[in-house]
Amino acid sequence: MREVELGWGKVLLVKDNGEFHALGHKCPHYGAPLVKGVLSRGRVRCPWHGACFNISTGDLEDFPGLDSLHKFQVKIEKEKVYVRASKQALQLQRRTKVMAKCISPSVGHSGSTNVLIVGAGAAGLVCAETLRQEGFSDRIVLCTLDRHLPYDRPKLSKVVTVDVRNKKVVFKDGFKLEYSKLLLAPGSRWDPGQGAGQAGLSLRGAPPQHCQCFSPKTLSCKGKEVENVFTIRTPEDANRVVRLARGRNAVIVGAGFLGMEVAAYLTEKAHSVSVVELEETPFRKFLGERVGRALMKMFENNRVKFYMQTEVSELRAQEGKLKEVVLKSSKVVRADVCVVGIGAVPATGFLRQSGICLDSRGFIPVNKMMQTSVPGVFAAGDAVTFPLAWRNNRKVNIPHWQMAHAQGRVAAQNMLAQEAEISTVPYLWTAMFGKSLRYAGYGEGFDDVIIQGDLEELKFVAFYTKGDEVTAVASMNYDPIVSKVAEVLASGRTIRKREVETGDMSWLTGKGS
Repeated sequence: MREVELGWGKVLLVKDNGEFHALGHKCPHYGAPLVKGVLSRGRVRCPWHGACFNISTGDLEDFPGLDSLHKFQVKIEKEKVYVRASKQALQLQRRTKVMAKCISPSVGHSGSTNVLIVGAGAAGLVCAETLRQEGFSDRIVLCTLDRHLPYDRPKLSKVVTVDVRNKKVVFKDGFKLEYSKLLLAPGSRWDPGQGAGQAGLSLRGAPPQHCQCFSPKTLSCKGKEVENVFTIRTPEDANRVVRLARGRNAVIVGAGFLGMEVAAYLTEKAHSVSVVELEETPFRKFLGERVGRALMKMFENNRVKFYMQTEVSELRAQEGKLKEVVLKSSKVVRADVCVVGIGAVPATGFLRQSGICLDSRGFIPVNKMMQTSVPGVFAAGDAVTFPLAWRNNRKVNIPHWQMAHAQGRVAAQNMLAQEAEISTVPYLWTAMFGKSLRYAGYGEGFDDVIIQGDLEELKFVAFYTKGDEVTAVASMNYDPIVSKVAEVLASGRTIRKREVETGDMSWLTGKGS
């Protein structure tokens, strides 16, 4: 692969199996130069966030992402390669696939629909978009409680009951809507008993990329009714936190992705930022003790104070507004604003009498085609457990933004009887203090962490293993190694622990044989 300048812009020139292809040279979603990505099996994978694009068509093949790449005409004459491209295409880079138009009656004239999508989050939106891209021209209805137009992070929809026998849903206002196919993507709600959660809106106005929408609960402690204690679920919540924290004292409860992202963002705005967490280190269950401590030190170097292995016992107010957070360790922390991010449970209570199977934790089990226990009813996103193909079809729940995209697409394809199966490799990323952490795989239950590089310098790659198998990888300042590992896992190859213990990663970087 190489970048080629064409005057009005660049293209990515790819030679694969003796054939040349020319595409847009940057990922249309995050601007990553694709020449630094991973070329494998007829597609190029973004080095930053793992989206995959077909080199023959430019189409988006694996998520996250919404747009495809422009594909340019290539001609070979006398050992010279000519690329023909329009100025507009070179400058735009991204390409939106053509979508069918609805030819059915408007919503106001009928109480029935062909496809009903409950929840307009990432899974629901991608499902709707895929249906249109695949030529579906009948009605699609998305329902949500959110007062905003869909923006990747909507809240739980307002469905009260689902009648699968008569293919009908009933809303809180009594309105009934029939369907031919149904997608359930209700997301999750926060649960104060679940520990640090991977949830929340970014205070930058865009979502953290690893998770979807949550309808949160707050702390269940003395003083929980005081003002200026937030569980972030809307843009308005995020904006209020930023406004109230400016020049004042902020306390974050929970050192998962939400808590740490909020803490990182507020350091330049708040007078002080404190994090309260039950675990010994941030991200401990997800990234392990050593990586967690390295990231904790980065935060401490940026003025974040940690109170670990404790929890909140009381919120104290002055004139009705938060003034102090009292911990079970007896420590009293000054606080003008508090953000709570402490776990989530699936928002599936409205399905308990529906006949749709739920597991013991309230998740919706689906098969590889995102089909529930009821024909014609599909589910995707935070609220599902699904078989993870490259982990021997183990049923897992992965509340990541990227996975919701992939699941929504597969559900749409199977609504159209295309017999697609979910096979994507989980991929997430986040940025804190200008440094990007990337992660691919499914490392839950890892029993060892093999680290190459320098944790002190925050330039490392960590391989998570269970037994003799690598199940996940995380890195900082080691691009595009996470994308390379993701592509290896996607190919079906098992990476053995001994392969990463040697420190020789030429088999991944492409510098070896």
